[in-house]
Amino acid sequence: MTTALLPNFFAGRWQTGTGEGTPMFDPVLGTELARVSSAGIDLAEGFAFAREQGGAALRALSYGQRAALLSQITEVLQANRDAYYEIATANSGTVAKDSGVDIDGAVFTLGYYAKQGHALGDAKLLLDGQRIRMAKDPAFQTQHIQVPTQGVALFINAFNFPSWGLWEKAAPALLSGVPVIIKPATATAWLTQRMVKDVVDAGVLPVGALSVICGSSAGLMDQLQAFDVVSFTGSAETGQIIRSHRAVTELSVRCNIEADSLNSALLSPAATADSEAFKLLVAEVAREMTVKSGQKCTAIRRIFVPRALYKAAAEAIGARLAKTTVGNPRNETVRMGALVSQEQKASVLAGLAQLKTEATVLFDGSAAGWVDADASSACVAPVLLGTESPMSAKVLHAVEVFGPVSTLMPYDSIEEAYAMIRRGEGSLVCSVYSEDHLFTAQASVELASSHGRVHAISPDVAALHSGHGNVMPMSLHGGPGRAGGGEELGGLRALNFYHRRSAVQGSSLALDVLAAQGSQLAL
Repeated sequence: MTTALLPNFFAGRWQTGTGEGTPMFDPVLGTELARVSSAGIDLAEGFAFAREQGGAALRALSYGQRAALLSQITEVLQANRDAYYEIATANSGTVAKDSGVDIDGAVFTLGYYAKQGHALGDAKLLLDGQRIRMAKDPAFQTQHIQVPTQGVALFINAFNFPSWGLWEKAAPALLSGVPVIIKPATATAWLTQRMVKDVVDAGVLPVGALSVICGSSAGLMDQLQAFDVVSFTGSAETGQIIRSHRAVTELSVRCNIEADSLNSALLSPAATADSEAFKLLVAEVAREMTVKSGQKCTAIRRIFVPRALYKAAAEAIGARLAKTTVGNPRNETVRMGALVSQEQKASVLAGLAQLKTEATVLFDGSAAGWVDADASSACVAPVLLGTESPMSAKVLHAVEVFGPVSTLMPYDSIEEAYAMIRRGEGSLVCSVYSEDHLFTAQASVELASSHGRVHAISPDVAALHSGHGNVMPMSLHGGPGRAGGGEELGGLRALNFYHRRSAVQGSSLALDVLAAQGSQLAL
């Protein structure tokens, strides 16, 4: 029996797509949960409605008023939190703590931007820097300002964070005064659609400020106009297609891409097997490999340790991973659930086979079997690979396996380690483990140009740090090169993407009027 189609909220009303739709499945049980379709939806109407109705209504509000709307969204999501956890278990196959990374992480991010926006008060524009005199007489000056773009923000999101991926983008966009259209990844679209439905039903936002369209993304990019923006999270191949679309190449639509990332963990050359830095690395690597079954764009994919500690690190990480029970997330003894789909399972197994051409298996958790699940499920056990010749490897520095897989590599000098880390050609995050703050600072500078974030962990912050892979709203998320070259979050820096900067040159008296309407952008 075919399940029902989830409706899309588009052009200010609920619309069900035509046709049979694309099914979503429980990745553990294999049962069909619901279907999605965007067929037959008038895309041009929806984009125009968002721009003209949603955008105008949002821009009529101050930053403080829009911040209040974010607070109300937070309340709606918190009231429905239990339902979201049930959906995540069924559709994403995640255990409760991993669902929390997605769901509670979204609520935290919304709350953060609500507070940031509240501090901007009644302003309707942002003052960017101080006035600059343009003549000997101070009566003629220039003031840079930022105003919301009069377009729509299209979000094409990934399957691994259907909640956080929505709200970490939508929070700064809505605070900026820009309406959003969300196209969630089909495999896990249910949670995104349900959250939008709850917010729409609560009547929090002006109609047209928040839209969701599930199913095929065909034609969405064709609707973009010059003042629109598009933000994509997913594969490098799809990112390339988006960048080559005429909306970007001819209309200069602002584009943010977050793509592949071979993130690294680096252990200080001064560490020993008994040092706190070594223990911190081991714990973080094991955690990053198993949280959300390794389906995080920020997960640790390569681990670099001094050659003398290669075997000790392999044993210690393997011992940690051996404690991870894998299977049905409904079973309380399970610590790691499934991948989100059979397609992702096939992709991970194929990628693992590629990595094995240059690496050996140091730990394979599949021998323990699954709890309340079988081989037909999308479960994949954590696998630690290793090579003692990482400098000659090619595949290991080029292929990202989006699952519970990581590769251990020894280095003979810190310069060699830096060189191998950079062979990832740009990553979202690298973590550094050391008890020497001088080394940490030096390593951070060396790695900063090839990473969007450097996560420095030392014993004094062992109980405080947010985690290698946890993306926090006050810090930058994005990375150069193959990571996509984009930037998100980073506090109020996130608002830059949704604003247009302009220099107003004129009388200081006119600039006084502008200043009264604006808030100083303090980063």
